[in-house]
Amino acid sequence: MNVNKLKGKIVESGMNVETVAERIGIDRSSLYRKLNNFEKITIGEANKLKDILMLSDEEANSIFFA
Repeated sequence: MNVNKLKGKIVESGMNVETVAERIGIDRSSLYRKLNNFEKITIGEANKLKDILMLSDEEANSIFFA
């Protein structure tokens, strides 16, 4: 996973980690752990992130399958 790209997309969207975590239905601390590669992002969470951040298929692939 390309964490830097994902973090950049969160910033570009005008949201913060807390808001994104709330929208995908997980705790803020859980998302921080996932963004720091201590835990893996599930497929369901990746799909929700794609929708919330309005990522194209190409952007999602470059983030989640890097």
